[in-house]
Amino acid sequence: MPNLQRDDLFQLVKSLGKGEKRNFKLYMQRNSASAELKVVQLFDALDKMEEYDEVSMLKKNKAIAKSQLSNLKASLYRHILTSLRLIKDAENIDMQLHEMLDHARILYNKGLYLQSLHVLDRLKSTAREYYQFTYLEQAIFFEKKIEAMYITRSMDMRADLLADESDMVQQRLQSVNRLSNLSLQLYSWYIKHGHARNKSDQEAVMYYFKSHAPAEPESLQGFYEKLYYYQSQSWLSFILQDYLKYYKYSQRWVDLYHAEPAMIKVETIQYIKGMHNLLSAHYDLKNVDRFYQAVEQFQQFYNSDWVQSNENYKIQSFVYLYISRIHRHYLEGTFTEGLEVVPEIMLQLDEYSLYIDRHRILVFYYKIACLYFGSGRYDETVDYLNKIIHLKVDLRIDPQCYARLLHLIAHFELGNHELLPYLIKSVYRFMAKMDNLSHVEEAMLKFLRESMQLNVAQIKPKLSKLLGQLKRYENRASEARAFAYLDVVSWLESKIEGVPVETVIRRKFIELSAEK
Repeated sequence: MPNLQRDDLFQLVKSLGKGEKRNFKLYMQRNSASAELKVVQLFDALDKMEEYDEVSMLKKNKAIAKSQLSNLKASLYRHILTSLRLIKDAENIDMQLHEMLDHARILYNKGLYLQSLHVLDRLKSTAREYYQFTYLEQAIFFEKKIEAMYITRSMDMRADLLADESDMVQQRLQSVNRLSNLSLQLYSWYIKHGHARNKSDQEAVMYYFKSHAPAEPESLQGFYEKLYYYQSQSWLSFILQDYLKYYKYSQRWVDLYHAEPAMIKVETIQYIKGMHNLLSAHYDLKNVDRFYQAVEQFQQFYNSDWVQSNENYKIQSFVYLYISRIHRHYLEGTFTEGLEVVPEIMLQLDEYSLYIDRHRILVFYYKIACLYFGSGRYDETVDYLNKIIHLKVDLRIDPQCYARLLHLIAHFELGNHELLPYLIKSVYRFMAKMDNLSHVEEAMLKFLRESMQLNVAQIKPKLSKLLGQLKRYENRASEARAFAYLDVVSWLESKIEGVPVETVIRRKFIELSAEK
């Protein structure tokens, strides 16, 4: 993946579709003077570049002087945003409401106060329909300004009505703000730490939730209050690895949208995130049939015109849809078949490299490494895990720790015994530093350390002993995190039986399907 320089203007130009580029050119022809020709030249130069290289660009475009570049870039950035703003998006509620607010101000400035109030009435009606309380607050503030300065006689008892309406909106905004803060803080905790590592983590997260959650959640009203409450419960349950509760609130999150389908187009990214959480819950609980149904539903959503016409929605849907595709291969034990999707994922990651954050990239690398491990291709497993280990990122302790442990196991499988002493010490230090050592990891490291002194005949009894030891930990909440990231039990069973890992997992999947 190329290491692109993160120039804001370059990113903006590269994000434009063909229609948006054509619209920009037409906008410049209509609205700019000949003096701004260099702005268009700069646009064309950036559009042709694969990677941002300022020195090369200036050499190829002699008309653009280095001393002018800063001002030209600022002017081009502004013109692009203005041209995009002029493209009518009839289904974007934010832009509709913003436009109505602008029209109300224009009419107000012309002295047409009653007309301005009529526009504000339409704005308020639309804002209420879609729960857009920030716009509702602005409209009410503007109405109060007009009523305070001019005798409009637009409605009897106007002052009392506006005061009551203003108080109601403030209360709703405070409720939404409090719950959105709770959701964001819990999600931030997960991004930083992953699942709760110990009892101290569990108690800290629970205390924070109880201190900030509403005392009577059943009394919550309105779309956003419920949305952020369900989100908060989902993040809390996922952190604590309470997968039944995680499923319960992820389902409520998605059902909230299905009860009010119009909100899917208002808060599309939140809907995508909700579908991802629901898919993850089905995967964690091995709800195979429901997982398949949810993947199909998400695939249809991904293929819809609404998603495909918006780069942001398309990228976010791609991330979660392809994570679910990988999870399907994990469930079914079809790791080798799953490798067929890796080139497509890497191609898309390269195409979207300007827009996908490092956290998502780290997650993809780990999941691809697990596909290679499950298929017995340990060299490629090491290659992808090295990408994580060498990635300078301060997010998600969990995958960084388990990437190192899986990296160690892959080298064990490759027979690189000369590396094992160094790697064991390195992994132990890293996981201890991150406060990430559970009984499972300590048992694994102890086995790998001892295995260097054993011959083939001696290793098998040790494997059986380790398997019995780890199976006692499988149902312990404090050890669940390790099994969520590494299917160590299936790996040990494969070593004892002398068959590939995917054969063991495939057999378990068939047995699970037969039971249902």
